[in-house]
Amino acid sequence: SEELMKYKKKIKSLVNSFGYAFQGIWSSFKSERNMKIHVFIMILVVLLGIFLHISVTEWMICVILFALVIGAELFNTSIEAVVDMISLEKSSQAKLAKDVSAGAVLVFAIASIIVGFLIFVPKIIDVLV
Repeated sequence: SEELMKYKKKIKSLVNSFGYAFQGIWSSFKSERNMKIHVFIMILVVLLGIFLHISVTEWMICVILFALVIGAELFNTSIEAVVDMISLEKSSQAKLAKDVSAGAVLVFAIASIIVGFLIFVPKIIDVLV
């Protein structure tokens, strides 16, 4: 029926949207050194969290911070790509856009490090003492 065809078309569109989004994440991971660093640190934090048996609340905090840092890095990559595409020669405005978006990632990363220390240092001390 026509309703079924519309429904199938909507589902296909949704599936395609997710596919494009995952493709974007993968492209950023392949092309951006900082994305690789963020993912590597995320994996280390997950392993440390498992080893130290962090609480559900602490896991939720870690997951939110992972999403913020990775998401900020994705936005940064996107902004850099758009600036490179529209800015054919060097410009102070292009530099500003790139520097500010990189700065936003740094703010999230520093906050995540601070929170990570607050969660993990007491647990590491307990293990060592």
